[in-house]
Amino acid sequence: MTQKSLFDKPEFEKPTFEKAGPSPRSASDAIKANIDGGARGNPGPAAYGVIVRDAKGEIVAELSDYLGIQTNNYAEYSGLLAALDFAVRKKHLSLKVLSDSELLVRQMQGRYKVKSPGLIDLYDRARALVRKLEHFSIDHVLRQYNKDADALVNQVLDSRGRGAR
Repeated sequence: MTQKSLFDKPEFEKPTFEKAGPSPRSASDAIKANIDGGARGNPGPAAYGVIVRDAKGEIVAELSDYLGIQTNNYAEYSGLLAALDFAVRKKHLSLKVLSDSELLVRQMQGRYKVKSPGLIDLYDRARALVRKLEHFSIDHVLRQYNKDADALVNQVLDSRGRGAR
């Protein structure tokens, strides 16, 4: 599934949309989400963190949750689902996701198959939410560019008293 992202354009004044239909809302409906998930142990105590920014780069939401004992990949997908759910619930037309999980990114791009039985349902749920958006893209970033989302994960895990980083 290939979709354009408003974030790929240097200017947000004249967005183009691939889907036909009613007039699109302004580009201010475009959001970017840095997502992360982590488990201390694999499996182990797990959490996700999501930083959502508007087209101006201002933080509009910080999402995080404790997931119990889960795998790292489960936590990564949980962060993606939280970002997608936020975009759909708040009626944003465009979502660009940045993740330091190369596996998740390549699976969502269709470059890797999802083989783990524990991830297939999460993947299917993510794809269903993507179809509700006008534009979606997901890109891999180095961990150093995902520090804010990583910090949310660690805040959640630290608050649960689940060991050192």
